[in-house]
Parts: sequence; C-alpha cells; structure tokens
Amino acid sequence: MRNHVGLFDQSSFAKFLLIGRDAEAALSWICANNVAKPPGSLVYTQMLNAKGGIECDLTVARLAPDKYYIVTGTGFATHDADWITRNIPAGMDAQLVDVTSAYATLSLMGPNARAALQPLTDSDISNTAFPFATARTIHIAGAPVLALRITYVGELGWELHIPTEFALTVYDALMQSGKPHNIANCGYRAIETLRLEKFYRAWGADIGPDHTPLEAGLGWAVKLRSPTPFLGRAALEAQKLKPLTKFLCGFTLDDPDQILLGRETIHRNGERAGWLAAAGFGHTINKPIGYGYIRAPQGIDQAYLDSGTYTLEIATTRIPARLHLAPLYDPGMLRVK
Repeated sequence: MRNHVGLFDQSSFAKFLLIGRDAEAALSWICANNVAKPPGSLVYTQMLNAKGGIECDLTVARLAPDKYYIVTGTGFATHDADWITRNIPAGMDAQLVDVTSAYATLSLMGPNARAALQPLTDSDISNTAFPFATARTIHIAGAPVLALRITYVGELGWELHIPTEFALTVYDALMQSGKPHNIANCGYRAIETLRLEKFYRAWGADIGPDHTPLEAGLGWAVKLRSPTPFLGRAALEAQKLKPLTKFLCGFTLDDPDQILLGRETIHRNGERAGWLAAAGFGHTINKPIGYGYIRAPQGIDQAYLDSGTYTLEIATTRIPARLHLAPLYDPGMLRVK
C-alpha cells in the first residue's frame, strides 16, 4: 500500500441516497461540515447531537442539485439511517434510500493507483482533472462506476462504487491492469494499521456521541465560520468559550516489541490522565501506536500537552511514550495527491 498499489473490497460499506428538492437544506442542518457545494463535490463530515457529540462520521458526495450519495461504516447502517431520517426537518422534501446492496465498493489505493486505473478508462484521472475530494462517474471495463477521490489509508486512490452486477468484471480488470505495478489484495487489518499512522479517526473507537469535533481535533471539518445553522452548533459555540477539558492525542512507543491493544491507562507526569481508545502497530513507522483523550478538569491547551511526560501502562508496567498531535505518516498530506 505504501510503495505500490492495493485493492480493498469494501462492499460492506453502508450507502444511501438522499433525494428531493430540499436535500441540500436537510443535509445542511444535519451535517456539521458544509455540504452546500456543487455537484461533483465530496465532503467528509460529522453529524452531531444537540450536545455537540459525534453521532455519525461519513462522506457525502453531491451527485445533482437534488441528490446526495452518502457512505458510512459497515456496522452503522441502521444507526446512521435512523439518525438522518429522524433529523430531516419537518415538511422538507428529502427522502433517504438505502442502496447498499446495489453497489459493490473496490478501493484502489497506493502510489501506483493512478497508473493502474488510467489504462482502464477514457476519463482523465490526473490530479488536475480529478482532484482530491471530488466524485465522478467514469467507465471501467464497460461498467459505469462512481469514483470517489478519497482515502482512509493516506495514499493516492479512489473508492470505486460499482453496480453489483459489474463487480467481478471490474475487479478482474483492475487486478490485470495492476499486475505491472505490483497490485495486491488487502484487508481490513491493513486498513487499520494505515489509518492509525495517518491519525484518521474511527467512529465507535476514537470518536462517538460523547466526544465533540473540538475535543477530537476535527474542528477544521465544522462550518462554524459560516452563519449556517446546524444541529449541535450552539453546543460547539458554547464549548469554544472555555478551555477544553479533554483532547484526543496520539502516542507511540519506541520499542517495536511492545504491544498496544487499546484501553491502556495514560499517565501524565505520573498521574492518571486517560486511556487509549484505539491502538495497534504502525508497520511503516515500525512503532506501536495508540490514541486516547487526555483529561484535565482545569483545562487543556497546547502548552499543557507539550509540558507533560507520558507513560502507557501495559500489563501493570508503565512504558515511556511520545505524544503526537499530527499524523505520524505524511503530515503534509502530499501522498494523497
């Protein structure tokens, strides 16, 4: 994945269409990020509850003025569909349709992704013609494919949403075209290690209803600078007026033989300060990685975080840890382009 190109079968993603003349207005209320963008736009966003907690974490592609394509996690189909449906404002013309079974999803990712894909389509998939965070319908091996220029592994690539009946045809074509570029089939454990290195959040682990975007370091994905009202806005505005009392941080251990599984206690200057919400091993950086919220009732800022000395408790032994607030791999986001 880091050096060549890999193919993930992510057909189990939950997929929805939101259709209707008020689709933009409905999603603008439910989504914390700005989805009022032209067709072809792809937006990463959270959906918040009234307290500012993250109820959903997903991507939204605008296909037409009255149509959005929503992609969320495999295990969250029922939860997210219910949340969206219940929070469409009364009287709005917007209907949510579950289309999960209609589309297979093959994610082609890695520095050789473009080289593997371009021979299979007449569309220009250069970075100029098909930039990051956009959605296009292209044709691959005779199949119409909704290609989403997005990544959860931190490399160049596309989520390819394929009508189910064409899935095997497109898969075979991708594997054949990718042979000269060392293509490989990859799985969800690979996704996990890659996303940990990129500090990409996972709903249900690093983020959830008890965490706000500000606490999770996701304030950049919230439209607070615009006047647009959205569910949870008032809570976030109130939270901005005082210091945060918890903040999501990354940790690494220098010893690659140590094993982090999650739930390990975080100590700051010898005192308990939180626990790991998620953990694993970064095979590119060759270090154990964990993410957890540092908690401090008196408030947390950059100086507070930087001034601490940290350990993680593994099987009753406290192991020195390094704190990180930026991605461990490609913090400048150059690889995705």
